[in-house]
This record gives sequence, C-alpha cells and structure tokens, in this order.
Amino acid sequence: MTSLTKRVTSLGRRAFSIAAVSAVCLGAIGSTSTPADAQESIKWKVQATFNTGWPALGDPIANVSASLKRVTDGRINLKIFEPGKIVPPLEISPSISSGSLPAAYNYMAYDQGRIPAAVLFSAVPFGLEPQEYAAWWFEGEGSKLAEEVYHAEKIHPLLCSTIGPETAGWFRKPIKSLDDLKGLKIRFSGLGGMVLDRIGASATLMAGGEIFGALEKGTLDATEYSMPAIDEILGFYKIAKYNLFPGWHQPSTSTHLMINLDKWNALSDADQGLFEMACTAATLRALTIGEALQGAQIKSFPDKGVTAAKLPDEVINELKATADIIMKEESAKDAMFAKVWASQQAFHENYQIWKELGYLPRDFK
Repeated sequence: MTSLTKRVTSLGRRAFSIAAVSAVCLGAIGSTSTPADAQESIKWKVQATFNTGWPALGDPIANVSASLKRVTDGRINLKIFEPGKIVPPLEISPSISSGSLPAAYNYMAYDQGRIPAAVLFSAVPFGLEPQEYAAWWFEGEGSKLAEEVYHAEKIHPLLCSTIGPETAGWFRKPIKSLDDLKGLKIRFSGLGGMVLDRIGASATLMAGGEIFGALEKGTLDATEYSMPAIDEILGFYKIAKYNLFPGWHQPSTSTHLMINLDKWNALSDADQGLFEMACTAATLRALTIGEALQGAQIKSFPDKGVTAAKLPDEVINELKATADIIMKEESAKDAMFAKVWASQQAFHENYQIWKELGYLPRDFK
C-alpha cells in the first residue's frame, strides 16, 4: 500500500465529506507537483452509466468531478453527462477504446458480450461482498487483472464505487419454491440472469428507465435493479408488492471510471495520483452512503403495502448449485474469465477464515 493510500484509509475513518477527504489527501499530492498555473488543464466529457442523482450507485462520479475541480481550482474539469446523452450503454467502452470518448463512469458487465471476464468486475452470483471486493481490488489481484483485461482494449480502469447487495427482486407474488420462478418474465442482468434462465425463468436485460412501464403493461412479471433506496426512486413498489431478499445474484455492485489509455498515459504522475485518490475516496463514500440508507427505506414498506421477505433457504441453495454450474461453464469457455474467477475464489477462501472468526454471526442481536 502506498503512503498516499494509507493517508486516504486513515482519513476515511473520520467523518469528512467527500470533498473534504479529497481536499486533504489530494492536496498532499498537488503540493509536491508543478504550480497549478503551469500545469495542463484537463477538460473531459465523461459519460455516466447511472443517473448521478442516485445515491451510492450514480453519484460517485459527480463527487469525483466536484473533488477534482475543487482541489485543482478548476484545472481538472470533468463534465458529466447523464446516461445515454453521448452514447448508449453498450457503446461506452468501444467509444473509449477508439478515443472518441475520453472517459466514462461505466458498469463493466455491459461489456460481457465482447469481454466475458468483464462481468466479474461488476457483479457475481454468490460472489464477493462490497468490503471484500474492495479488498480484492486494492490489496489483492483485482486492479491488476482489470488492467490486464482492459489495457488490451486501450482503457485504464479505476474503481470508483462498490455498494452492498441488490434485492433479490420485486415480485407480484411471494416466492416459496423454485417452481414459483419458472416461467416468470423477469428483468435480470448478467450472470444472475443466466442462472434464472437455466432454472426456467425468462430473464431479460432492460435499462432502468424502461422497467416501470414494462411492469405496468405486464411485459415483465418481476424485476431486480438495485438497493431499496434506488428502487424506490424507480417506483417498483407501486406494482410489485413483494420485495425479496437476499441479493444472491449480486452481493456487491462495482462501477469504475474508465479512461482512454492514451489519455491516461499522457497524464503526469501527480494527475494520475489525483484521479486515483478521488476514486478511492468516492468508493469509500459510496459504500457508507449505500449502507446508511437501506434500513430506513425498508421500514417505510408497510405504509406502501410492501412486504419484505427472505427467499427460503432451499431456494437459495438451489440457485447456488445452478450458479456453480454456470460459473464452471463460463470458465471453460474463456481463459481470462477462468483466471479472474479463480483469483476471486482464492481471495474469498482466505477472507472467510477472518470473517468467520473475527466478526459476530449475522443472527447476533
């Protein structure tokens, strides 16, 4: 761990705002570099994958932009564009690779069709939890493997957000057995969608803004999207009255600042450090904001006629068995997928030793 990363970690334990954290830790970098009036201005258009008004999931890139602008007195100015304003989600990474888009706050799972391993850096069924993913990224092999995958695409990735589990979905009826999932038309993404397809559901990927209308028309029977506080904004509770847990398909959700590799390499060491520290600070705040909001949101469910319930253990166990089959099949198809998945599994195995001994059991009150 570098001295700068240690400073960010130390500051993260104190109740600073995102701007204050960045101003202190990033200012330390700026104080050792060329005076601001002699440094090159950086003015980039940055495409966001998620609405920047969404807490923890979408707002990290807005926080990064505000922090960099503040600590450089406007020298680094990232103009953030809301989803779809420049290019559609599936065209984001190719646009960065070609250089037509300097950078984006992007969900790597959207690259799964072109780069099978990409999805593993976003969300994995029964995979790493948020603090575990962050540990794997910063202290394990995560960032190095992401660079191995994306430098080949002329993209440099920085982790800018990791948040807790999504819900298992919003349903019109409770799910008591695996049979209740069969035949359902459900909005589900990534590897989790592949698991549901395998057990007999019909999973489809759909943009967040399209889901409510599809539920309302009956095109969808059920949906997942994010954490309860974000799902509230999208209004799913008005139609689907059963919000089920846990988020087996997505124990954590991670989003990255992805920068054209030529532009990244052209930055000074000091400016690269500014971007790294801004994203590190944003990752911490995304985690804390996401964890802080969900309890109060779930407490509001009864007033909306919503029932929060857990999936039966036997359903979770069957989903896990199917997920294991999917992961083995995908690993056999792509060497890099296998390499990243093996790294995550090895990290998880060691982390579990600490987690099971060091932390109180989940049912402790």
